[in-house]
Amino acid sequence: MKTRSTLLAIIMSVGLVACDEDILSPVNPNQLGAETFYKTGPQLVAAVNSAYAGLQANNLYNREYFFLQDLLSDDAGSGGAQLEGARAQVLNHVFDASNPLVEANWRGWYRIIHRTNLVLENADKATDNITEELRSRVIGEAYFLRGLAFYELSTLWGGVPLMTSSATSPDGLPRSTQDEAFNQAQADLTEAISKLPLKGEYSGADVGRATKGAAQALLAKLLLFKGDFAGAKPYLTEIINSGKYSLVDRYLDNFEVENENNSESIWEIQFSEDFGNAGAWNGDGGDIAEVTFRGQEYGPNAWRNIIPGANLVVAFETAPKEDPRMSYNFYRLGDTFNSGNSVIDATTVQGDNSKPSWRKYQMIYRRDNENSQSGINFRSIRYADVLLMMAEVENETSGPAAALPYLNRTRNRASVMMPEYPTAAYPTGTKEQTRIAIQHERQVEMPGEQVRNRDIRRWRRLGFLANEPITNWSSRYDLLPIPTSELDNNSALTNADQNPGY
Repeated sequence: MKTRSTLLAIIMSVGLVACDEDILSPVNPNQLGAETFYKTGPQLVAAVNSAYAGLQANNLYNREYFFLQDLLSDDAGSGGAQLEGARAQVLNHVFDASNPLVEANWRGWYRIIHRTNLVLENADKATDNITEELRSRVIGEAYFLRGLAFYELSTLWGGVPLMTSSATSPDGLPRSTQDEAFNQAQADLTEAISKLPLKGEYSGADVGRATKGAAQALLAKLLLFKGDFAGAKPYLTEIINSGKYSLVDRYLDNFEVENENNSESIWEIQFSEDFGNAGAWNGDGGDIAEVTFRGQEYGPNAWRNIIPGANLVVAFETAPKEDPRMSYNFYRLGDTFNSGNSVIDATTVQGDNSKPSWRKYQMIYRRDNENSQSGINFRSIRYADVLLMMAEVENETSGPAAALPYLNRTRNRASVMMPEYPTAAYPTGTKEQTRIAIQHERQVEMPGEQVRNRDIRRWRRLGFLANEPITNWSSRYDLLPIPTSELDNNSALTNADQNPGY
């Protein structure tokens, strides 16, 4: 779906609540409202496109999503320049309910929820130029995106207001329990599974929309977070047996423009330089962009605000063979870029240039600078992730012998070819030993992909961590704080609803 979202300006206005005083909110006869917009198939598609577009916003994948997720994990360290205060607070785990990154992500996910609610409430109104197959698919996409939002909110904030209909007044909703929020995400993703097509059934500009496999993989992630390994297994099994996915031979094909939506891709956030626009820094609507700042923020010859964390750097095996994924993820002094025409040198790397910089998701593999215009898609869920989740499921339900074939497949990738488990460093004779091997493999296979933060949280929740990887962590940070602005503006919430420690 690598196209600019159509009729976005119209959709942004649909569902907004008008003031009772007509003189203060005169009706614009040229602007479509909810009661007049959802009449045709193309309009319904435009409506769900606006929900996808919310993922490209500054408060999500354009910028703040990858910052929040990576800084909360041990994937990230501070790079060249002094890290902005709000980001340094998250990295050092000294943030509170007023932190702008926390608020930005909260607002971003509720924007997605509001837009998908509008689709779900109005899908039956479209009667012209629409088939029932299209209607069902759009409804499935909306359920997927809303399920994604509630997955993010429930796993990071716990219980949240369950907004399952569009806002019609300034009044807010009370806070749910975390289990109720889990259940809402699960219900939405289950609905999505029943309505979405398989990968390969989209073509042209529709490639990149949510699929049945994406919904199954996300639901499996949710169930693993809850510790329901048996519940996750059927969804992972169906993905693996579908024949729709396979590991690509070249690891870096997952992080470059030329190979997007490939056989390993299960779900990607779509970006494109074809339309440009780095996006506004603030606001609603104006911050939608078709490109992402990640390359500029993390790049070795750009701002280098974030570099690979110390725990991550030492996690890669060096004997009896050096794990090639280290060089696939990191740039170091002397490495070439710009299609081999330029060299990373000390004069262009900010900060401590003895430490590596990120290579993953950098546009400089084929040009000389980032220029804040990266069109590389975010691979939100890869098939490698599914295989490693299945290894974890098998280890917990059947034992190490059943887990090893799945665990070894990422190491057997043609461009990796690491010794199979068990190894001297990672014996896998017991369930506990195999957990450690799985945790290691997930760390070195998917660093900087916004996976590690939630992995650490769920393993901590289940008592699976042998050692705490986060410096300055305390139980206060088990859940993120409900933003101060939400407590101030939501009449159904009080300070008593805040998570412990904030």
